[in-house]
Amino acid sequence: MKDIKHMPEDVQNMMRGAYSNFQTNDFKLIDSDRAMFDWASKQTYIALANMMTTAAMLGVDSCPIEGFNIEKVEEILSEEGILDKEHFGVSVMVGFGYRDEQPHREKTRQPMEDIVTWVK
Repeated sequence: MKDIKHMPEDVQNMMRGAYSNFQTNDFKLIDSDRAMFDWASKQTYIALANMMTTAAMLGVDSCPIEGFNIEKVEEILSEEGILDKEHFGVSVMVGFGYRDEQPHREKTRQPMEDIVTWVK
């Protein structure tokens, strides 16, 4: 808040209070490390979705990956000096690249009216 957003100290204090209230009372995130990690993991999906959408607009394929050995991945990242395992963890990965071949068949979708309910 200070170094990046250049917020005045009184605004920083107000924001810290709001974050603290949210974590303590609204979502009760500080009740357990797992609750905080689960909430933080959900936040990564917001960035993940934006990254994947942007990649698609640029013609780059992407694939979210949840099926991985979290301990091994965190160990590799820690050994490379990329991850501080004491304070952070990996919740999801994403691969980017270009497909070698086009799919052999078209994707199939259910009719929109069968899966979406519009609420007015």
